[in-house]
Amino acid sequence: MTTQLPSARSSDPEFDYVIVGAGSAGCVLANRLSANGKHSVLLLEAGPKDSNIWIHVPLGYGRLFKEKSVNWMYQTEPEPELNGRQVFQPRGKTLGGSSSINGLLYIRGQHEDYDRWRQLGNAGWGFDDVLPYFKKAENQARGADEFHGTGGPLPVSDLILSDPLSKAFIKAAVETGLPYNSDFNGVSQEGVGLFQTTTRKGRRASTSVAYLGPAKNRGNLTVETSALGQRILFEGRRAVGVEYRQGSVVRRARARKEVLVSSGAYNSPQLLQLSGVGPADLLRKHGIDVVLDAPGVGHDLQDHMQVRIVMRCSQPITLNDTVNHPIRRTLAGVRYALFRQGWLTIAAGTAGVFFKTSPRLATPDIQVHFLPFSTDKMGEKLHDFSGFTASVCQLRPESRGSLRIKSADPTVPPEIRINYMSTETDRTTNVEGLKILRKILHAPALKPFVVEEVDPGLKVATDAELLEYCRQRGSTIYHPTSTCRMGNDALAVVDQRLKVRGIEGLRVVDGSIMPDLVSGNTNAPIIMIAEKASDMILEDAR
Repeated sequence: MTTQLPSARSSDPEFDYVIVGAGSAGCVLANRLSANGKHSVLLLEAGPKDSNIWIHVPLGYGRLFKEKSVNWMYQTEPEPELNGRQVFQPRGKTLGGSSSINGLLYIRGQHEDYDRWRQLGNAGWGFDDVLPYFKKAENQARGADEFHGTGGPLPVSDLILSDPLSKAFIKAAVETGLPYNSDFNGVSQEGVGLFQTTTRKGRRASTSVAYLGPAKNRGNLTVETSALGQRILFEGRRAVGVEYRQGSVVRRARARKEVLVSSGAYNSPQLLQLSGVGPADLLRKHGIDVVLDAPGVGHDLQDHMQVRIVMRCSQPITLNDTVNHPIRRTLAGVRYALFRQGWLTIAAGTAGVFFKTSPRLATPDIQVHFLPFSTDKMGEKLHDFSGFTASVCQLRPESRGSLRIKSADPTVPPEIRINYMSTETDRTTNVEGLKILRKILHAPALKPFVVEEVDPGLKVATDAELLEYCRQRGSTIYHPTSTCRMGNDALAVVDQRLKVRGIEGLRVVDGSIMPDLVSGNTNAPIIMIAEKASDMILEDAR
């Protein structure tokens, strides 16, 4: 039996733009499209308002990791190359989306990433084209220069906490021959240094805070929370509105100009498929009328994997020591409450390294996140010993996966297959990355701080043993992309202006449009994508 897709009614409320998803991209769109006062905008968010106190405390991401009220808490299908393990996939489900629960690092990727997008036929997406949008978004604490902007909505700040372990880690990396790099988002990414974060005065600056906050009282912007987008409404092959559920009530809203899907790399292709835009065989299997047979919707899923090394520290100077000591823990809370300083200001990485696993490479293929704490699994209890962690992340994985709906019911989570480490390059790169990271962790500058390597431990020594460790312990670093990929080929979902190919009045604006994964954390690039899209949408409206 086929599910007849509903159409919009003339009595439904009308807006110029209906945005589905108030995440890293959706909040940017809502701000920019409503700024001139000429256009009416409806922003729909499936989750609640961002009133959970831990959203606004930088270290609060640890508390939100498995907080159902603000997190979709997806799981992959069993991963063939990870010994059949399912990998937990947290995604933000609140105003600000994943920018409200992420690790707060501000990394753009390499200039070459965007030039590669352009070389794939995506005119207007080379590094020189996108740099102005990175600068437009940014309010860089260090001031403006060739690569950075000030006065934008998004605050980018240096770490407040100065800890001896992060300094020693940087020194250790330099001792192994890596250059010191004061700005991973400047001339070149390679080297070691401290990360910058999307924080302002010790508080998280999600896109809800940075973009939606200043716009939310505009008369031409309507924000609806706890509003799950169920289907895009079509007349023929033109998108004309959205059906969404709030509590037990199903509502509809018409879009005079465009429907903008900004639901992220998992929920955007899911919504398209539920609406009849996707692989025809999949849609028919779930009884959904096919509006457009688009086999690329949900195809080409990519993500960064991380593999962590845990060290036992010889001194009680880690976050573990504070969290596990009632008095120190209380004092840390008081210090944060009064001064917005101390441990609660740290991001999911204090220091970082970008390096090449082979001299033949033009640019780094590994990113390291250093953390002055340790745990068995992210979001779980910290170890009861003094510990610190460093993880390797392969920047340009060759592995590709897919996202497919399991049901015509919008509340049923989709089938997520990432296929981590499914190519020889991916397996080799992870092993070589661990070997280089080990050299850093055992370099002279860290010697006074190291008792032993706890995980995997030096008993894991050969390439085969390290690969098996990757299979046992490899996990996501939370950067899914490319499921509604931009391009010109048969599987591309959107064109260079992010319009869904073969459909009128519909764009996708979020990380799902990336032609391939950027070499670094994804939040800053997604904000850039939404800034650039806003200009294109307003241009087309004129």
